[in-house]
Amino acid sequence: MRVLVVEDDAELGDSLRRALADAGMLVDLCGDGTEAEFLGVTETYDAAVLDLGLPGIDGVTLLRHWREQGAAYPVLVLTARTRWGDKRAAFEAGADDYLTKPFLHDEVVMRLRVLQRRAYGRAEPVIAVGGLRLDTAGQRFTLGGRPLALTAQEHRILEYLMHRKGQPVSRAELAEHVYARDLDPDSNTLDVLIGRIRRKLGTPLIHTERGRGWRLAAPDDGDDPAA
Repeated sequence: MRVLVVEDDAELGDSLRRALADAGMLVDLCGDGTEAEFLGVTETYDAAVLDLGLPGIDGVTLLRHWREQGAAYPVLVLTARTRWGDKRAAFEAGADDYLTKPFLHDEVVMRLRVLQRRAYGRAEPVIAVGGLRLDTAGQRFTLGGRPLALTAQEHRILEYLMHRKGQPVSRAELAEHVYARDLDPDSNTLDVLIGRIRRKLGTPLIHTERGRGWRLAAPDDGDDPAA
């Protein structure tokens, strides 16, 4: 899960970045509304955490600009403003959730996970493909009822494929969602990681879609499980 955090309080922004990173998320941190407007429409994010009181462009205006320019990912507003008028303005601009300060980092993580599920049209907290299951709340994979050991990068790749189960995911799309914006993976890096995940799964759940990328599905739903 790749998240843009827009917070002008440097200490709070850094603590959020570390908390989300500890939860397995990729985080871009920005403290200025003008820069955030550019990042929000030029980079690929699964969600954003947005403060309202920002230098450059205020949060409500920024959010409205994002939506007008086609940014459709969920946005969690995180602010000290508690008045109903501020909340209404944020939701009318396109916010998906609203959390007031002070807050618990765990609650921010939980709300982002819920927003991610809903963005992919999944209300259930557990996603299943064959014998593979992902508990999105606890971020735990099991295979045949047993824990599945994955590296952080493998986990992010398989998590994204789980959220997009049954749909082809291109190499470019997968890289955009599982790598930080300052990293440019080698051409065969994803192939190597997909191969390692396939070996750990032991069953052909990740299918190659020629010319389209990969698709996660039960064995009888795919036609080319080979790497």
